Amino acid sequence: MKKTITQLALVLTLITAGAGLVLSLVEAVTREPIAEQRRLETLRALQAVLPEVDNSPDADTVSLPVGKDRKGQDVLRTFYRGRSNGALAGVAFKVTSPEGYSGNIDIMVGVTPGGTVTGIEILSHSETPGLGDKIEQEEFTRQFKGKTLESADWRVKKDGGEFDQITGATISPRAVVSAVSKGLAFYQKNRKEITAAEGSSE
Repeated sequence: MKKTITQLALVLTLITAGAGLVLSLVEAVTREPIAEQRRLETLRALQAVLPEVDNSPDADTVSLPVGKDRKGQDVLRTFYRGRSNGALAGVAFKVTSPEGYSGNIDIMVGVTPGGTVTGIEILSHSETPGLGDKIEQEEFTRQFKGKTLESADWRVKKDGGEFDQITGATISPRAVVSAVSKGLAFYQKNRKEITAAEGSSE
């Protein structure tokens, strides 16, 4: 009996070790393709919100702390700079709203160096299909283009602002408007540092 238990333990140990080895090999093989896919997704979002540029914005970045995590470490926001003929043409950055109906909403925001919105792109969300997910539609996102922190009332119309909400789903657009507004406020506060600092390759 004791021998049988020892044999079973040995077999289980070998199986566990083998599984661990396979998983590590799979992770090593897929790491670079996954990283490249994420880079391409970021570039697609940057192209959607920035004016036409001739550099790689993901290789011209500056990161600034926007707060602290639960461990007291800095939470950084990356700013991507788009250039045309060497001159800064626009800046893009991601904001996250925790106020969505079904969780976080991630948004890429593009602005001119002076802070005028050139576009927004909804990166990810878990909003209700057929209702809150309409925040992805151009009919909603195009409202932000041309707005500045000072030129707009950053609330949905139901709250007295100027942004159209989605019929039957006010929470989702309200979350997007609030997150973009807060992102613009941070950009304006740190604009000189963001636009003047030397870029770093990620």
